Amino acid sequence: MQTIADIRAACAALPHTQETFPFDATTLVFKVGGKMYALTDIQADPLTLSLKVRPERGDELRAAHDAIGPGYHLHKRHWITLILDGRLPGDLVAELLAGSHALVVGGMTRAGRAALGR
Repeated sequence: MQTIADIRAACAALPHTQETFPFDATTLVFKVGGKMYALTDIQADPLTLSLKVRPERGDELRAAHDAIGPGYHLHKRHWITLILDGRLPGDLVAELLAGSHALVVGGMTRAGRAALGR
């Protein structure tokens, strides 16, 4: 995943994803059930992708990969930012993206999940 098109395609494959630009014209935010699970700056070079993670997983990932840092302008314990410059394996990026989506869905109320058909 190294282009905006790649990120959009991967997010579109996740159930009930919505694309929004709630902050400005360049910050693309992906939501499920109205809750943010991924965001990227469509003009960044290199491209970055911020994702939600469990705090212990975030610590582990930041220690293991120099292309993963704390969430940029986000809660540093619950978000990570990936630099998509080719240093991270594509399968890891896809796994973290799907995990962020699942974490947000799992944190919804029963009614919120029911509204998504889950």
